[in-house]
Amino acid sequence: MLRVDRAHYAPASPYEDSPQPIGHKATISAPHMHASACETLLDHLQPGAKVLDVGSGSGYLTAVLANLVAPNGTVIGIDHIQPLNDLADSNMRKSEEGQSMLESGHVKFVTGDGRKGWAEGAPYDAIHVGAAAAVHHQALTDQLKAPGRLFVPVAEGWAQYIYVIDKKEDGSLERQKLYGVQYVPLTDAPV
Repeated sequence: MLRVDRAHYAPASPYEDSPQPIGHKATISAPHMHASACETLLDHLQPGAKVLDVGSGSGYLTAVLANLVAPNGTVIGIDHIQPLNDLADSNMRKSEEGQSMLESGHVKFVTGDGRKGWAEGAPYDAIHVGAAAAVHHQALTDQLKAPGRLFVPVAEGWAQYIYVIDKKEDGSLERQKLYGVQYVPLTDAPV
């Protein structure tokens, strides 16, 4: 995380350990949540891995993930709000390393419904979801490699919890509830 300057992605209060608004009713998660996501996914973030970042927003975690799978890994950031994808691309271009990752194709931002994943890049070693899901989205686990890992906040009534879903080599799924969180919800695209 130290290799990616958060000031390029959350200019108002970049180093404060709290979520920051980035526009369009979206936020950049608190640094401790990004660290937790990376730590939880780390075994699946080896050089050369393919990663999907759902709700990529500002592009910060996408850039961090890209550094973890460098030099030849690929990270696709997906968001359903085109101006956020434009922002993420612009933010990454603020550093030479970020610009190089975009130009080489090691990082790509796409516009789409992240709840459906991004089948064109599948299968993924790891999938990070940066907003709370109301239900299990089968497309995401379908797009995991076997083995692969999904990190996803899930709404349960008024509460939200981080779940890790591991796809085993035989294709079976193992779910583990980790801890309570507060994320913005995964939403439909604006009309």
